Amino acid sequence: MVSAVKQFFDKYIKPPSKTADGVSEHSLCIATAALLIEMMRADSDITEAERASISKTIQSKFALSKEETHELMKLAEEEIRQATGYFEFTSLINKGFSHEQKKSVIEHLWEIAFADAALDRHEEHMVRKISGLIHVSHRDFIDSKLRVRKRLLGK
Repeated sequence: MVSAVKQFFDKYIKPPSKTADGVSEHSLCIATAALLIEMMRADSDITEAERASISKTIQSKFALSKEETHELMKLAEEEIRQATGYFEFTSLINKGFSHEQKKSVIEHLWEIAFADAALDRHEEHMVRKISGLIHVSHRDFIDSKLRVRKRLLGK
C-alpha cells in the first residue's frame, strides 16, 4: 500500500514537501481524505450526494483533477481498510495542520454529514470524536455545525 501511495504522488503531485513538523503534504492529503471517506461510511447509508461532496472537497482542497481525486479516494479507502482507528490519521493532522486548518477539516466533515440532508447520530458522534482528537474546541465544533447546516439546509 505504501508503494501505491508513493506512486500516486510521484505521478500526480510535486515531490512531497514537508510541513514545519516534518509531515509530508501527501500524508496530510491521505489523512484528510480518509477521514472524509470514513465520515461518509459512518451511517452505513452511503449516498451519491455524500460521494460527490467528498470528491468536490478533496478536489478543491488539494487542487486535483477528477482523475487524481478518484485515485486519491481509492487510496484513502484502502488506508481505512488497513487502519485500526483514527489515530494514525488524526496524529498527522495534529502535526501538520494549523488550528484554522483543523477547523476546516471539521467543517468538511459536517459537509459530508449533511450532504444527504439527514444527520445521523453516528455521524455526529464521529465528528465530535475527531474534533477531540485534533484538539478543536467544542465551541468551534458547534459553530462549524451550525454554519454548515445553515449553508446546506437553510436551517
